[in-house]
Amino acid sequence: MNEQMDQGTAQGAGIASSWVPVTQAMIDQFGATTLDPDPMHMDPQWARVNSPFKGTIAYGFLTVSLLTHLFHDARKSSARTLQFDPDLVYLNYGFDRLRLVSAVPVNSRIRGHFTLTNSGERTRSGHSVLRVSVRVEIEGNTVPALIAEWLTVGLTALEVAKSGM
Repeated sequence: MNEQMDQGTAQGAGIASSWVPVTQAMIDQFGATTLDPDPMHMDPQWARVNSPFKGTIAYGFLTVSLLTHLFHDARKSSARTLQFDPDLVYLNYGFDRLRLVSAVPVNSRIRGHFTLTNSGERTRSGHSVLRVSVRVEIEGNTVPALIAEWLTVGLTALEVAKSGM
């Protein structure tokens, strides 16, 4: 997998996504999907009066769930692109570190910044691991919404079929 990366995305090079608005409709849909009716996220009137943010904010896990979209958008919109081995299927492997640093207010815009930080790592089974440093920026805010070390593993389609995934 990592052997297929071009010179423009060598270790340390970064890419950024386009801005994505975080609307109340997105927040409400996420809350409904996750069965979490927290008024700090879903009740603008309650949040205006009772929340320290004086309005609704995105669920932290909504911000996390947008990472895949932000990453794919960054790959499409950047002059640098991460070239993946077409014979591999890439799956989330997890996070070594993930911090939700700052709340994302409703109607703000976020974008993701992605930097390859390690290109030689392997799982115990010998699968290639892509380690990406992530920072999710909130437009107009100097403090990021999220920082993380995101791991993705490349498997062949046959390996995925054998594992029953």
